Order: sequence, then C-alpha cells, then structure tokens
Amino acid sequence: MATQIMIPSALRRFVGARDSVHVEAATVGEALSRLVAEHHDLHKHLYDESGRLRSFVNVYVNDEDVRYLQRDDTQLKPGDVVSIVPSIAGGSPKPNVYAVEGLSPEEVKRYSRHLIMPEVAVDGQLKLKGAKVLLIGTGGLGAPAGLYLTAAGVGRIGLVDFDVVDYTNLQRQVTFGTKDVGRAKLAAARERLGDLNPEVEFVLHETRLTSDNALDIIRDYDIVVDGTDNFPTRYLVNDACVLLGRPYVYGSIFRFEGQITVFATEDGPCYRCLYPSPPPPGLVPSCAEGGVLGVLPGIVGAIQANEAIKWILQAGDLLSGRLLLFDALKMTFRELKLRKNPECPVCGEHRTLTSLIDYEEFCGIRGEEVQSDVSVPTMSVKDLKQRLDKGEDVVVLDVREPHEYKICNIGGLLIPLGELAARVHELDSARDIVVHCRTGVRSAQAVEFLQDAGFERVWNLKGGIHAWSDEIDSTLPKY
Repeated sequence: MATQIMIPSALRRFVGARDSVHVEAATVGEALSRLVAEHHDLHKHLYDESGRLRSFVNVYVNDEDVRYLQRDDTQLKPGDVVSIVPSIAGGSPKPNVYAVEGLSPEEVKRYSRHLIMPEVAVDGQLKLKGAKVLLIGTGGLGAPAGLYLTAAGVGRIGLVDFDVVDYTNLQRQVTFGTKDVGRAKLAAARERLGDLNPEVEFVLHETRLTSDNALDIIRDYDIVVDGTDNFPTRYLVNDACVLLGRPYVYGSIFRFEGQITVFATEDGPCYRCLYPSPPPPGLVPSCAEGGVLGVLPGIVGAIQANEAIKWILQAGDLLSGRLLLFDALKMTFRELKLRKNPECPVCGEHRTLTSLIDYEEFCGIRGEEVQSDVSVPTMSVKDLKQRLDKGEDVVVLDVREPHEYKICNIGGLLIPLGELAARVHELDSARDIVVHCRTGVRSAQAVEFLQDAGFERVWNLKGGIHAWSDEIDSTLPKY
C-alpha cells in the first residue's frame, strides 16, 4: 500500500522540492528505507554513521510520536501519514550585501531572509516590490497585516480609515501607542509603518468606504486585505472586488475565534457564496459588545498578510475555496471547503448585481454600533438622575452581563438580557422601570420584551452607561 511521507521544508530540496512523497510500505522502518533508497541525499540527514535515526529527527504516524515505540516495526494502516519532524534552529548567517538588478544594497540587506529562500528569491522580492495592496482598516486586523506587508516590502500599500486612536484600541491594535491616542489612525499608522520600512510607498485614503468611492479606490490596487468590522463594508468590499476582478483576503474575529479565507479569485467563491445575506440587525454582536482577545487579531491578521504575500508570489496553496477557523482557547485550526454558488447574484453564472448598492439598507446595523431603531419609550440620563435624587420609586434594571457590571455600574438590579424571559417574575409591573445597558441597544430590546409581557411603565435609558459617564459621572469608566 502507498504511504504518504510528509517532508519538512528543510529537506525538500532532496526530493525535488515536493512537500510529500508516496512509497509502498507496511511499516515505518520500511517506509523510511524506501524513501532514502529513492532519494540518496536524504540518508545522511536522517541517519547517523551507525545507521540509526538521528536523535534530532522525530517521526510521527498521523499525530502520534513513534519515538518510544518499536519505531521501525510500527505497522502502517491504509490512510496513515508519516511525518518527518527535525529540529529547527532558526536564523541564518549574515549575508554579503551587494546590489542586484531592481534592488538596492539596502534592500538586499533588508530582505536577505527572503532572498535566500528559493520560493521568494530575487524574482519574488521584485514581485513584492511591484505589488499594490489595499488595506481597508488599520485597526485590529489591519495593524498586524499592515506591519507584515510593510516589512515584506510590498511596494505600495493603500490605507483606508477615517477613525481616531482610542485607549480601547491599544489592547489589540499594535500599530499604535499611548502617544497616538486622539490622533487620526491614518497619520499614526503612516508614521509607524514608514519607520518600519521607508522603502514602501503609502497612499492614504482618509474616508469611509462607500458605494460612491469603493470602485475608484479599489481599482488602483492588485489585491485587497479586509480589516473591517461591520457587515455593510464587508458586502461592499466583496461586491466591488468581484466586479473589478480583485482578490479579497477576508478575516473576522470575535472573542477567541477567527475566520480567514480568500474570496473573489478567478475560480473561487465570494463572500456572498458563504453568506448570501446578513443576519438581522442586532442579532450578531460586535467586538465592542462581545469583546475580543487582544492577540487574536494579531494571529488572524498575520495569516491575512501571509495569504496576500502568497498571492503576489504565486506560491503555495491559497485559501481560496477553504475557510480556516481558528480557536484560540483550544489552539486548534479547522478547515472547511467553500464552493462557488452558481446562483450567487454577484459571481454566479447569471449575475443580477452588476453595480454597487446601498449596503446600510441591505445589512442594517449590527450589535451596539449605533442606537437601536426599535421604537420604545426613552428616558435621558439627566431625567433619571433627577428622579433618583428626589428619591422617587424607580427600578434601575441593568441587562448587561455580570462581567460588564464589575467594570462599572450605577447600581440597580442586574438581569442579563439572555436571562430576562426566565426572571421576569422578579420585576413588579406596577413600578417605574428604567432599563439600561452599555449604549442602549440591548436595553431597547429588553423594553420591547417587557412591553409585550404587559409592562406599561418601562423606559429605555438613552445612551446607556456611556451616556451616564459622559453627562453625569465622568469617573465612571467607559469600555
């Protein structure tokens, strides 16, 4: 039976640059013997002078280390994969610095670790230097992606953003420092990235990407890296990339989980093939509401940069048609197959969408990014403060999560929104009830639920605890 042997990159030059080799074998020992018989130069790298497998070379069958088993006699079953895992030191000697056509001596020195890789070499570095990448968003995903694209020597990088740096950004947006708080993100990013690599040209687009400007901005670039955090912009970027024939490197994050793929390649699916329509407004929480582990966008953004670089180099297997799922808590990666939808209105066989649309109308607004459109009675924070100061009988109902309550609170009864239906009996419908959350979206949903349950004296605190911090008590931290 044929057994697949995975070859590490350090040894691939001895097997014709392949990442795996198939041999007929019934045991691990037989598989390795046949491997070195067919590829003689491998022998000295795997075996010592006495014919024993070298101590710095481990052998796995599937994911099981056979080092302490009878390695040579370990039986192989159909479908088993043998992996050779040698130790890797990392680093390399400092290269001699010289000029090559298209690269200055300074660039040769800067990119030396690329130039000594056969998969990149001078030709690949020149491809990177001639590439134009558009990075939409310089925040959580855009920060690591921008840093690595810049360090790699991408010749022109377009940056799209219109926000300013906030203290809450610093936990994950590693482009920025404390001194940048209050500055425009584009100015701060341009300064940091320019310091990292002055050989790169940066084009700043200080604007919100819209249906009116997306095509004009994107068409000047070869590939788009998505660092956005909202559904309208994602659908907009996808549709614009499909219409213009530009690959779209997608990434998304929430709490401990991330997704990465490449959409809109010539034969691959697009974002609408995976998600034909957005979730209803408010159903899927934003990172501002649900949180995100600080290192997660670093991992996902770095993978996005990797995919963009691979596409520029035309090297390796692109994530097109494959959705990579990352779980930081379990430290696992899973891969799902994606297929092009022949009925997709953007990339399908019979396109119905041939121009950009109103994406705010198409998607609505998610999470707590803006105030809810739900029509419920509201009360301002100043009115609530006056009533409380007067000692009036008002129940303040907090529908946030317990961990949010620990960050800051204005007292009152805590019943998380998800528990409200089961705990509604704890509330007295004869009393005035003012419901609040972080910014007023979840509390509006709670008020609507209570009204449907027969509560008539209930109000939503407009702006939530953020408004209380802005207008009543500035010592109350905002998060």
